[in-house]
Amino acid sequence: MTLAPNPPTAGADAAAGPRTDGRLKSIIGGSTGNMVEWFDWYVYSAFTLYFAPHFFPQGDRTAQLLSAAAVFAVGFVMRPVGAWIMGIYADRHGRKAGLTLSVTLMCLGSLIIACTPGYETIGVAAPTLLVLARLMQGLSVGGEYGASATYLSEMAGKDRRGFFSSFQYVTLISGQLLAITVLLLLQATLPGAALEAWGWRIPFVIGALLAIVVFRLRRGLAETESFKNAQGTHAPKSGFLALLRHHPRETALVMLLTAGGTLAFYAYSIYMQKFLVNTSGFSKEVATQINAVTLFVFMCLQPVAGALSDRIGRKPLMIGFGIAGLLFTYPIFSTLEKTRDPIVAGLLVMAALVIVTGYTSINAVVKAELFPAHIRALGVALPYALANTLFGGTAEYVALRFKDAGWERGFYWYVTAMIAVSLIVYLRMRDTRRDSLIQEE
Repeated sequence: MTLAPNPPTAGADAAAGPRTDGRLKSIIGGSTGNMVEWFDWYVYSAFTLYFAPHFFPQGDRTAQLLSAAAVFAVGFVMRPVGAWIMGIYADRHGRKAGLTLSVTLMCLGSLIIACTPGYETIGVAAPTLLVLARLMQGLSVGGEYGASATYLSEMAGKDRRGFFSSFQYVTLISGQLLAITVLLLLQATLPGAALEAWGWRIPFVIGALLAIVVFRLRRGLAETESFKNAQGTHAPKSGFLALLRHHPRETALVMLLTAGGTLAFYAYSIYMQKFLVNTSGFSKEVATQINAVTLFVFMCLQPVAGALSDRIGRKPLMIGFGIAGLLFTYPIFSTLEKTRDPIVAGLLVMAALVIVTGYTSINAVVKAELFPAHIRALGVALPYALANTLFGGTAEYVALRFKDAGWERGFYWYVTAMIAVSLIVYLRMRDTRRDSLIQEE
């Protein structure tokens, strides 16, 4: 059933303006911080082609990329740990406190990568410190997703929850896009030899400095009403056992609906830059330009799809992604193998990103609407992080393993199969727009 809005009163009308202004300020503040967090996370992927030889000097390009991708995947191992620890922290101490802690860890990780000498200088300590930094950043991002997705969903009004919560992925993509923009600027202003020698360190320094700014910004955010209201109840404290005991179905649901969506997102966006260079044969610069343009359009689509979900529901968008991903993933990748025209390649990548928009634009709000407030941050973060570790974080590594084994198209079938699994879940689950557990208006 559809919940009807409460009838307006004079007092409510008088207060609506300030409440709306405060809500927008909090959403903008939370979104900006989220963008910087994801910039720090994605800089690693954007600059892998340049720094991999410094940390892993042995072997050819594919071997070096495999080693760097393995470290990228290791960072995802910490995401469930971060989701568990900081999800509980955000449920017990506030969404604002969780967001502030996560950005502190991200800042430290970026500083370590920026300052670590190469393998030729300190030997095995170089890749060891790289792994340590990615573990810290994985811990940070694991907590960041749950806290930010919960914060934006709770701050948004009921009738515009899909629209405003879509900014979780807008800022996630903008962080990735900002990382690529920095790469394009450095490619345009630095000689190739300088960029490969030391220029790749610049974005990690930028990320650490921006994280300090975000730390100050997040300390001034307002807390959500959902969190405040949950503190006055006798609900069990947020925790791993409480999540499994009281919300096992929702926990499994989040993992399964995430599996295909996150794998598709990482395959279509993060891995795509390497695919265009290592398989299609484009130069690093052209591949980066294609990635930047398509990601910008993709980012702009998120609030459009989020607003659409406020009208027609969340379920139709996810089903649309599932069907289109099932039908077109293999043809898109197999055609890109043979494409040498940048415009054609860009259109194919854009088609893939349009498809996955049905998942990315609303995945945050769908998960938040499944859980009550006292355990919402943990419920959103932990099963999502587990699915990301298993499928999103390993996407590049699995793709490169298939290529190294001489059967690159096996990866296309793998992505297709996981989208099919998530599609079954989308078809069977309820539409959370109608049955949301976020009670506040």
